[in-house]
Amino acid sequence: MKFKNILVIVCSIFLGTGCNEFLDLVPEDDILTIPKIFETRTGAARWKNDACAGFKTYAVDLNWNPALAGADEYTAGDYARKGQGYISTLYIADGLQTALSPINDIWTYDGVYYYIRYCNTFLQYIGDVYNLRPGELERWTAEVKALKAFYYFELVKRYGPIVLVPQNIDVYAPMEEQRQSRSSVDSCFKAITDLLDEAIPYLQVFAEKDADQRDFFSKEGAMGLKARVLLYAASPLFNGGLSQYRNFTNKNGEKLFSEEDKEKWRVAAEYTEEVIEYLENNGYKLISGNEDKSTALLNTMRDLECSVWAPNWANSTEAVMMVAGYNNLYQHLLPKLGSSTSDIHYSGVLKGTLGTSIRMVNKFYTANGLPIEEDKTWTYGDGYAMAQERDPAYTKVVPLGTDVLALHLKREPRFYATIAAPGLYWQRGVYDSYNMIVDSYRGGAFGLKQDRINGDYEQNITGYYIKKGTRSEFNTSSYSNDIMSFAANVHVVIRLAELYLIAAEAWNEYEGPNGVHRTQIFDRLNAIRERAGLSTVQDSWGRYGINPNKFNEQVGLRDIIRRERTIELMFEGHRFWDVRRWGTAIDEGWNDKPQAWVVTAQTWQGFYNNFQGPVTVWDKAAFNPSRDYLFPIKSEEAMISGIVQNPGW
Repeated sequence: MKFKNILVIVCSIFLGTGCNEFLDLVPEDDILTIPKIFETRTGAARWKNDACAGFKTYAVDLNWNPALAGADEYTAGDYARKGQGYISTLYIADGLQTALSPINDIWTYDGVYYYIRYCNTFLQYIGDVYNLRPGELERWTAEVKALKAFYYFELVKRYGPIVLVPQNIDVYAPMEEQRQSRSSVDSCFKAITDLLDEAIPYLQVFAEKDADQRDFFSKEGAMGLKARVLLYAASPLFNGGLSQYRNFTNKNGEKLFSEEDKEKWRVAAEYTEEVIEYLENNGYKLISGNEDKSTALLNTMRDLECSVWAPNWANSTEAVMMVAGYNNLYQHLLPKLGSSTSDIHYSGVLKGTLGTSIRMVNKFYTANGLPIEEDKTWTYGDGYAMAQERDPAYTKVVPLGTDVLALHLKREPRFYATIAAPGLYWQRGVYDSYNMIVDSYRGGAFGLKQDRINGDYEQNITGYYIKKGTRSEFNTSSYSNDIMSFAANVHVVIRLAELYLIAAEAWNEYEGPNGVHRTQIFDRLNAIRERAGLSTVQDSWGRYGINPNKFNEQVGLRDIIRRERTIELMFEGHRFWDVRRWGTAIDEGWNDKPQAWVVTAQTWQGFYNNFQGPVTVWDKAAFNPSRDYLFPIKSEEAMISGIVQNPGW
C-alpha cells in the first residue's frame, strides 16, 4: 500500500487547552515537532484524544458507519439520499457501490490508516514523556492499542485481508518499501486479538475511569470487542465458508483466506463465556424489572427501550462499551407532526424519513415467541386483513375494539417496543394524552402532507416508524434539546445481550444443540427471551411450533439463533455485517425491492392496498454475491499501490 505524505496537523493540540498547558507545549524556538509534543503529558494527552476521533466517527456517524443505515432494515425515499437528509450509506443497499468511487471509502490516506498512523506514533513516543502520572504509561499505551485494534477491525469487516502496519513507514521511504501486500485474514484477526490481549490487563474498568477518560477503552469494552472479533473470525465469510474467496490470493500466490477451521468457533465461545462471567461477577445484567407502567406489556416495553441507552455515561448494567459522538439518527426516525410551531408536537428539526419494510416487520415473533409461519396457533393467515384486539393486556399499545391490521396483533413485546406500526399507539411524551395513534395514511398526523411521493419533501414512504433508539418520555416538540441534555451524545456500542447471542451462536456452530454446552446455549437465549416477555425456546417451539423438535437440530437451532439475533439487535448496526459474515444475502432477500403500504391513500382500506398485501415502495435493491460481501478498494488506490483488488471488483 502506498502511504501518501500525511502532514500531521498539530493545531488541534492547542484546542481546548488552557494558557498554562499551551506554554507547556510550545518550545522556545516555536517549532513544535513530534518529539517535542511527547516531552509533556499535555502533548501526549492531546495526541491520544486526536487518535480517538476516528473511534467516535466510525462507531456512531450515519455516513461513516455503514451498518447503521446500509442494510435492509431501513427503507427511505429520495429525500434521505440527498440534500439536508443525506445518508450516503443508503446507496449500498440500493446496489450502487462502485470501485471507481466507493461509498464509505475508508481505505485512504485520510481514512482509517490515518488514525492507525496516529496510534503508531503515540506508541512509538509515549515512553519519552517525562511527567506521566503513576500507571498512565501502561494505561494510555493499552488504550491506544485497543484503539488500533478497533481500527484494524473496521478495515477487516469491510475489506477482509488488509495491510497491517506494525510501525509507521517513513513517508520518504523508497516506493518498494511503501508498497506493502495485504495480509491473510487469519493474520489480520491475530493482529487484532494480540493488540487486545496486550491492552486488556492494563485497562481500567469503566467505573474507575475519570470523567475525561470515558471516551477511551475500558477493560469491559475491550473484552466485548474481542468477543465480537472472534465471532467474526469464526464466521463463514472469514473462515473458508464462501467459495468466491477460497482461491483469493496476493499477486505472489499467497492465499488470503484459509480453509474452514471449526476450532475458531470453540475459541469464540470459550472466550465469550469468560467475558460474560467476568461481567456478571461485576454487576452486569440485562436491564429488566421496570414496574412503573400500568401493564406487564408496557413494563417489558420500557425495559427493552432502556436496554440500548446509557445516558450521559449513566451506570447502565447492560452497556459493555460506550462512545460519545454526534449522531442525528433520531431526526430521521421521529415524525414531523404538524406544520408549524402552533402544533404542540411540531419540531422543525425532525424528518421522519427512515421507515421500515414488511420484511423487517415479519421478522418479529408472535406473542408465543416463534415466527408467524411456524406458529401453528396463528389464526390471521397472511395478516393482511383487519381484526380487533380485546385483551386488556394490550391496553395503550393496541386500540381495543378497533379495526387494525391483523399483522400487528398478537405479536411479541419487541415488535411493539421497536416498531411504531400504523394504527397502533406510540407514546410521544410524558402525558397520557401524548400516546398517539400512528395514522400513517395521507392527511393523518403521521401521514404524507403532499398528494404524492416527492423526494423534495420529508416523507415516510412505508407507513412504519422506528421507536428503537428514541425515548418515549420526551415530547416530540422539544425532543432535540431534551435528548441532548439527557444523553450527552453517549451511545451504546456493545451490550450484554449481544455477548449472550455470540456465545449461543458459537457453541451451536461448534457442537450443535446436543453437545456438552447445551445448557449454555439455551440459558443465553432464554435470558434474552425472558427479558423480552417470552417463553423459553423449548417451550415456544415445543408447544406452538409446526416443527416442535427444531431446536434439537443444529441447522434448526442455527435458524432460531440468527432470527433471535436479528430481532434483538435490529436497528443497532449488526444486520449489515451479520448477513455478510453468514453469507446469506440472497436468502435474506437483498435483491428484493422493499415493500410496505400505500402511503398516498387517505383511508385505511386504501392504505392497506384493499387488503391485498403490501406494495413495492422503493424500486432499488441489489446485491451481487460474487463481489458484494466485501467492499472494493478504490480502483485508483489499487492501481497505484499494487494492492490486489477484492474479487468481482
